[in-house]
Amino acid sequence: MQKINTERGSMTKEKKITLNSDKRKVIADQFQSFYEDKVKDKLVQAKEQYDLMRDKAKEKIEQVVRFHQPQEDVDTIRSMIKKYNRAGGELYEDNCFYVQKDITKVDDEGREYIAQDEVHIRFDMGKNFARAYYRDEMKAKGLNPDFHLSINDDYSKRNPKYYNDESACNRFLGFSTSSNDDKSIITPVAKWENDFKLWTIGSSYCHSRQFKVDENTLNFFKMYNSSADKVIQEHEQMYSYVEGKMKTLRLGLKSYRTFDQAKALADKVGVVLNETMLNESSSLALSIYSPDNLASLLEDKEVLTRDQKIAIARQQMQQNSLN
Repeated sequence: MQKINTERGSMTKEKKITLNSDKRKVIADQFQSFYEDKVKDKLVQAKEQYDLMRDKAKEKIEQVVRFHQPQEDVDTIRSMIKKYNRAGGELYEDNCFYVQKDITKVDDEGREYIAQDEVHIRFDMGKNFARAYYRDEMKAKGLNPDFHLSINDDYSKRNPKYYNDESACNRFLGFSTSSNDDKSIITPVAKWENDFKLWTIGSSYCHSRQFKVDENTLNFFKMYNSSADKVIQEHEQMYSYVEGKMKTLRLGLKSYRTFDQAKALADKVGVVLNETMLNESSSLALSIYSPDNLASLLEDKEVLTRDQKIAIARQQMQQNSLN
């Protein structure tokens, strides 16, 4: 009897897991996370440096503005406006400023002339900066903050997915809004728009106000702008590095038929990969279409992308595992 069982055991072979498109995506996501983790510290450090520079820039620009436009002058004009309406003057609360310093230049004929070295200072967010700064938050929501980098400035590559990703990111960040938005949610754009403003004398046209500064102050604001550019650059470099790896990986995964082949590659590279991750992917589909989630998806509201649905399902699975 023991011999028969032994023979049966030797004849029994463990069934290999065959890969399909969904399983390949799960595996690719593990590799992508691995490569992002190797370089994302540079983006984190760039954001931290920008935050430090931003706090200093707020203090310094307030000193500059109040030197040229003392608070008592602002108060006087406010009183005049109250009494004479617009005839009393103009005030505008702004987060956009221009500073400049006179410099001497020489033209083609060797004649000297006075020009201005100018710096534009902003405390709101541009779209590229916002996608870089809030990349992790958008990824956690199943959004794609790298969509604009994927076309490499070739606008002929913009397709329906590009525009869907763009719209989803713009809604999250607050660059696009609608009357149906939850007014209790403060978007990143709204948060930054109202984070810092100063009352200035003059119109709403930012460039009409030129504040003269010394060379050290001018150079500081150049460094502040550079710290914002650095956040964008680190995002671009991280994407370029990871996407270069992923292009090669995707080609390899297409040729792999079984999980064992992907596992062997993962072990050599140092990526954590096991069968439970594939099982989790299968469970995601069940979780996404559970009665509660399916009822929610059937409501008349904004259609979620596949990645958003997966992100929601993962959060629910994590909560269930803790209970």
